[in-house]
Amino acid sequence: MGRRLRKLGNRLAEARSTALFQLATELPAAFLTRTLGIDITVAVKWQRAAAGDWATYAAEISRRNSS
Repeated sequence: MGRRLRKLGNRLAEARSTALFQLATELPAAFLTRTLGIDITVAVKWQRAAAGDWATYAAEISRRNSS
């Protein structure tokens, strides 16, 4: 499948990095670790690089639960 996608011009490594970067801006590192199966140090690095704020995520969950 990867070979076929590359033939179509898709850059898989870049797409993966973009997806991880986006997730790291929205979710806490611990959640990324459990969900994606990546090491916590990697998840923390992604989150720092993306300047993700897990407090925003926690506040959103709290608002959902209190409604």
